[in-house]
Amino acid sequence: MPLAVGVIETQGFPTVLAVADAMVKAGRVTLVKYERAESGRQFVAVRGPVSEVKQAVAAGIEAGEKLPNNAEITTYYIVPNPPDNLDAVLPIYFSNESEAFWSVVGG
Repeated sequence: MPLAVGVIETQGFPTVLAVADAMVKAGRVTLVKYERAESGRQFVAVRGPVSEVKQAVAAGIEAGEKLPNNAEITTYYIVPNPPDNLDAVLPIYFSNESEAFWSVVGG
């Protein structure tokens, strides 16, 4: 089954929380990474089947854009079938913590 990775970057924690919640509820995806970047930016990454990641990212963007006040989606990207080199170098891989959830949703 071809897998994809989807990443959404936001401004602020409430936005990334809403995005992550919507993503994991919208498709058979697993949250594999959350991290804070500079200036209050946060990002969250999910893995799963290509069509499910596309659906989850769309839901995450929609959820983030619906929040009041200063909620902001700064960028997003989907990589269908990432090569092994990306998994080895970038923080998009299944970790020991996320692997357990992947087996529940579709692995």
